[in-house]
Amino acid sequence: MPELPEVELYLAALRDRIHGETLERVRIASPALLKTFDPPVSVTHGLRVLGIRRVGKRIVIDLEDDIHLVIHLMIAGRFQWKEYGAAVPRKLGQAAFDFSSGTLLLTEAGTKKRAQLFVVRGETAVRQQDRGGIEPLEATLQEFKAALTRENRTLKRGLSAPPNFSGIGNAHSDEV
Repeated sequence: MPELPEVELYLAALRDRIHGETLERVRIASPALLKTFDPPVSVTHGLRVLGIRRVGKRIVIDLEDDIHLVIHLMIAGRFQWKEYGAAVPRKLGQAAFDFSSGTLLLTEAGTKKRAQLFVVRGETAVRQQDRGGIEPLEATLQEFKAALTRENRTLKRGLSAPPNFSGIGNAHSDEV
């Protein structure tokens, strides 16, 4: 289950591979993955990657012309880096993002396909994807305590609530 540590690892790997590269095309294998229609996904073709960042547990790929890909891997979504033009796997494949240096595959195991891809224009649209919550690695002790005790919840539920903490989900709440 991709959460804060896994998403940060993905970000580091993606920065090494696609920052500054041109997104040549996006191939959507599962129509249920794409959650937006305006702007169309084709608007991303030929745009250069300006940045890769995280908003909660979502991965944001910032492109030229103020276009952004917001990807939520949900429970079973994973990225795989392959040679350019790699085929999208039949059962697990959700999408392929073709860069001149290679292809980023988005796969999702499991029967329920929950991963999400949003193509949005502008920072305001990106911020609408933010569930809120403080950044746990940047918060002071007082901020952390206030977020955790805001509601009467168990420790596990308090840590895994997105409005309380950004990036911590159910999988890692046990370990904290």
